[in-house]
Amino acid sequence: MAGASLLTLLDDIAMLLDDVAVLSKVAAKKTAGVLGDDLAVNAEQLSGGLKADRELPVVWAVFKGSMLNKAIIVPIALMLSYFLPIVIMPLLMLGGAYLCYEGFEKVWHKFSHKDEHIEQHEKRVAALQDENIDITLYEKDKIKGAIRTDFILSAEIIIIALGTVADKPITTQIAVLVFIAILMTIGVYGLVAGIVKIDDGGFLLIKDKSMNLWGKAKRALGHFMIAFAPKLMKLLAFAGTIAMWLVGGSLITHGVPAFHHLIESAIFFASKLPLFSGLLVAITPLLIDLCVGFILGAVLVFFSLAVMKVVKQKSN
Repeated sequence: MAGASLLTLLDDIAMLLDDVAVLSKVAAKKTAGVLGDDLAVNAEQLSGGLKADRELPVVWAVFKGSMLNKAIIVPIALMLSYFLPIVIMPLLMLGGAYLCYEGFEKVWHKFSHKDEHIEQHEKRVAALQDENIDITLYEKDKIKGAIRTDFILSAEIIIIALGTVADKPITTQIAVLVFIAILMTIGVYGLVAGIVKIDDGGFLLIKDKSMNLWGKAKRALGHFMIAFAPKLMKLLAFAGTIAMWLVGGSLITHGVPAFHHLIESAIFFASKLPLFSGLLVAITPLLIDLCVGFILGAVLVFFSLAVMKVVKQKSN
């Protein structure tokens, strides 16, 4: 009797693991797009302004913060999905609005305070070269900013994954969400760690002074990696800002029914065009999300500037 019960238990566990594997694969596919945005945003936030020997410790600190974010988000998402499913979308929209604001604020500050931005960059470079200057506070700000942004992106990943298993037993939901949370965090920050260390890898390769073909190939690859690293960082800075508007805009458009009709009408119109209809159908939702994210970010930034100006005038 006990043996039969044990076999039944093992069979139930095997079925659960099989369901988790299948559903995790589905959830991973659905969150792949956000994963790309998450990678771009985090790589952009963690690139530049750090000493070479501090890059991996900072990435590790943000990785731990991201795991803590997901440890908070997963149980909250499960509870909200069960008790108050109606509040999930408004909360995601609020987070999306913050991403739109942060993306536009970065661009606005860079161009409206160009001289100040250049001066700060020069001071930061000088600080990195001076061994006597402690840049711990700068690192902490960098880490806090990255973890704050990661919280919103992680929330979207978890909610999307939860949507794929919403009709499944609670044990399956928990297993899938935990698996996706761990997989996505390791994937994102493993790639981020590799990206920020590209130039160091290049310097390591050019140390080989051997004159054989293998040594020359290593040095050539090393020089290419060193030259490519700053270009990649600039690309990621651009992609990270665009990703903030895309993710933030998509959260807004998914939560406002009027945007659904707008996107459907735009896709229908694009499908009837004689040229590049397939491509236009694919990119139309992205372009609308991007425009919404950019415009909302601009509105929020200028509104906050106006409020701060009024408050400053009243205080004076």
